Amino acid sequence: MASSRLDFLFCHLCGTMLTLPSSEYAVCPLCKTLRDLKDIRDKEISYTIYAEDIRRELGIEIIEEQKVQLSKVNKKCEKCGHDEANFYTRQMRSADEGQTTFYTCTRCGHQSQEN
Repeated sequence: MASSRLDFLFCHLCGTMLTLPSSEYAVCPLCKTLRDLKDIRDKEISYTIYAEDIRRELGIEIIEEQKVQLSKVNKKCEKCGHDEANFYTRQMRSADEGQTTFYTCTRCGHQSQEN
């Protein structure tokens, strides 16, 4: 459907994009076919590009999310008192400040964080 809206930009004989060397006509740089600008003038061009189209053009494959194994640390849970938790860190503020560490109790799942 998008190509039918954009076909006025391309040569009807060879499909090459037209150039505008004059204010009266467009010309195909490959086969030299001329096209009157009355056919092209005042047409609007709009189209949507989807992320999938970009990935396909660049040859990028989607990598499926994989489960990561969280690191364990000896930290007492505030809720159940268990002394083991999984943790990960993330930069939540500007780069010149420290990371935030997120903890999850391996027994009850209680979550906490330290800045």
